[in-house]
This record gives sequence, C-alpha cells and structure tokens, in this order.
Amino acid sequence: MTKPHLTLFAAIAATAAIGWMAFSARSYAAEPGAALSADPRQAEIKSLVDKTITPLMARQNVPGMAVGIIFDGHTYVFNYGLADKAAKKPVTTDTLFEIGSVSKTFTATLAAYAQTTGALSLTDKTSRFVPELAGTPFGDVKLLNLGTHTTGGMPLQVPDDIRNTNQILQYFKTWKPAQPTGTVRTYSNVSIGALGWITARAMHGDFSTLMNQHVLKPLDIKHTYLQVPDNQKANYAWGYGKDGKPVRITPGVFEQEAYGVKTTASDLLKFVQANLGHPVADNSLQQAIHATHTGYFFDKPMTQDLIWEQYPYPVGVDALLEGNSNHMAYEPTPARELSPPIAPTPVAWINKTGSTNGFGAYVAFVPSKQMGIVLLANKNYPMDERIRAAHHILTTLDGSSSPASASRE
Repeated sequence: MTKPHLTLFAAIAATAAIGWMAFSARSYAAEPGAALSADPRQAEIKSLVDKTITPLMARQNVPGMAVGIIFDGHTYVFNYGLADKAAKKPVTTDTLFEIGSVSKTFTATLAAYAQTTGALSLTDKTSRFVPELAGTPFGDVKLLNLGTHTTGGMPLQVPDDIRNTNQILQYFKTWKPAQPTGTVRTYSNVSIGALGWITARAMHGDFSTLMNQHVLKPLDIKHTYLQVPDNQKANYAWGYGKDGKPVRITPGVFEQEAYGVKTTASDLLKFVQANLGHPVADNSLQQAIHATHTGYFFDKPMTQDLIWEQYPYPVGVDALLEGNSNHMAYEPTPARELSPPIAPTPVAWINKTGSTNGFGAYVAFVPSKQMGIVLLANKNYPMDERIRAAHHILTTLDGSSSPASASRE
C-alpha cells in the first residue's frame, strides 16, 4: 500500500529545495533562541512592535497577545496583556493560544511527509485509502484537491448533526460537488480534515500520535498540543468571545486536523524557522515542509499552495487584505490549476490566518528575506487588523514600507 516514488509535484518541489535550502543555510546567522541581549536591534524592534500592537489591542479590546518575530538571524517574542482576565494572569512565554486554521499547515506538513516517505501520493484518489467511497464523487477526489480547497464545493464546517467518523463517512458517500473538482476554491475545514484523516489511514496510525512523532518532535516543538495535558492547563489562555465571556474550543469531528492546535509564540516561531529553510535533522521532513510551498492553483490575488497561501514579494497590503478577506473564506471563487505546479520560490510572502470563537492568529514569512511573524491573540479580532499589523512590521524591518502603505497601517 505504499508508493516508493515521488509524484511529479513532489519531484519539482524536491529539486527546487536544493537551491533554496542552501540559500537559507547561508542566510541564517544565529541559532533559534539566541540571547536577545546580544542583539543591538532588540530595542528598535520592540519599539516597532509596541507601537503597532498596543493601539491595535486598544482599538479591538484584545485582552492579550504574543508576537513572535524572526529577523536578521534572531528570534524575538513580545508579550502583552492578559491570558486570563478574571485571574489577572499575564501573557507569558509559556502561554498557550488556540491558532485555529493555522493548524491546517501542520496537517499539510504531515500529508507532505507521508508523500515524501511513500505512504501516499497527493495525486491519489480518496478511495485508495477509503475503499467504502469507491464509485462515489468523493471517492474520485484527489488528496491534492482536499489540501487546496478545490474539491468543487465542500462546506466550511462539518455539519452540526455529524458527531463521529462513521457519520462523516456516510456524508462523503452522498456528497456531490457543486462545481467540477479543480475549478473552484471553497475554503473548508471538512476537506483539510479529510486530508488529515486519510493521511493517518495511509500511515497506519493515530493522527495525534503521528503529528507528534513526525512533525513536532523532530522540530523540537515541545509546547504544542492537540489536546492540552493536565500539567499545561495552567498555561492555556482563556479566549474571549464577542460578548466578552471566556471561551475555548469545543472538540468535534476533524477538530484536531483542521483547527485544534494550541501552542506558544516561541514554538510557532520554530515551525516558521523550519519553513524558512532552517536545517531539519529529518531530511524527509525538511523536503515535506518545503514541498508545502508548491503552488497548485491561482485564485486572484494569491496562489494556493498545500494550505499555505503565497504572494510575490514585495507585496502591497491591499493584495493581502483581498486574499485574506471574508469573500475568500466564505464564498466560492474561481481557481485555475497551475500545470505544471509552481516550484517553491523564496521570493514570496507566504501566510495563513486562523481563528476560533475566542482566539485569532496570523503567520507570515518571506524566505528570501529570512523574516517572519507570528501574531497570537485571545480574541477573534478582524483579519484586516492582523494583516495590516504584520505587513507594517515586516516591511518596516525590511526597509520596503512605503509612506502610502504605512499611513493605512
């Protein structure tokens, strides 16, 4: 049940990885967690982040935030506000935030790892691993379409009456695409949830166990959880809903695969570093991470990678606002398949947003500049605030911020 060869898509990504990884290794000047006191730019960067984040939190009534920055070979984490309003507990380096759909990038990485190691191919149909779906429209959908939101019409959320995998399997048996598969992008927790579920089947294991074994542990990500253990619950921030009441994620079908990760800013920075090309001991994992940046579909103004979304760099804030708008999240949009796929390029702004009822997250990075940002908050505040803040901080650090864009930040 394994495929020892790489698909054409993976081969393209693996070939491109050689040059990019060499570039990244030369560009990276310091090990993760380098002492900030040795960095003369620490105060300057902190001032920039303070001046951007403090007014944002005031405007949006955000209780607490953690901001992680990678720039010029150094990593930084800046903490603001409260993780628990009732207990007046501050956000610290140990605070765990829900990251919502940023979790999908971890699922994509595991799927790419499964492909790199021969357990599956993204060109496989779902029915290869779920034979009960043979002869159905969903059974003919390729794994690549699950990971790029191009199934042809999956709902955003798992229907409320579905509470276990047997019920979701019955749902898939009767599902029919609204549009031809591969022609339209419909952002969906269901499709990426199915990708994670099928990946675990292909690897003959439990999704959570496989994620820890093949992604988190090899990257030395020690404080990231799909289920927060008892000894870490004191570090788990409370999220706050629109009514100001404390709230946390409710477990459900495909929760772990689609939006269930809880992590710290420092841990998420380690994941960003790996995506920037920082050396990874497991070569198969390094290839997999790189392969998730392959461009498969164009959906103006962004290119859809394996969950990640990319834009040519430099990029204006307006393009990012459009690509991360409610329109792109909630409505079907035309998508054009790229044939052949676009090999990963370092000259790109790669990003992903994530939200739950009480939390809001945003991650962005530019490999050619070896810079990235993580924004974690315990409130689901507007996407445009996240995009403007991240764009302003990174482009200011890069020296590419224009007066026009800065005035809109």
